[in-house]
Amino acid sequence: MEITDNSFLRQFETETAEGLAKIEYAEQERKIFLTKLIVPQDQNDASFKDDFIKEVLAIIEDRNVSMMPTSPEIVSFIRKNKKYRSLLPVGVRI
Repeated sequence: MEITDNSFLRQFETETAEGLAKIEYAEQERKIFLTKLIVPQDQNDASFKDDFIKEVLAIIEDRNVSMMPTSPEIVSFIRKNKKYRSLLPVGVRI
C-alpha cells in the first residue's frame, strides 16, 4: 500500500480500486491530530482500515511526532493495538 501525505489538503491518502481512502489530520506543536477516516463504500472492510491506519502510524512514528486520534475508528484501533499508544502525547490515555 502506497501512502501519500497530501500536506496541501492535510490528509494521508492511498488510491484503491474503489476510490481514494484518506485520513484527514491537523498539525499543531509537534502533534498530529487524526481527525477523520474516509474509505470508499466498497472498500469498507476492517482489514483494509487496519492496514491503512498501521501504515499512517508508521509514517507518524518515522517523523518522531506525537499523534492524537480524534476519529472514533482510529481511537478504537489504538485501544485494540496497545503498541501504538507510545505515539500518544505524554499524559494522554485512551
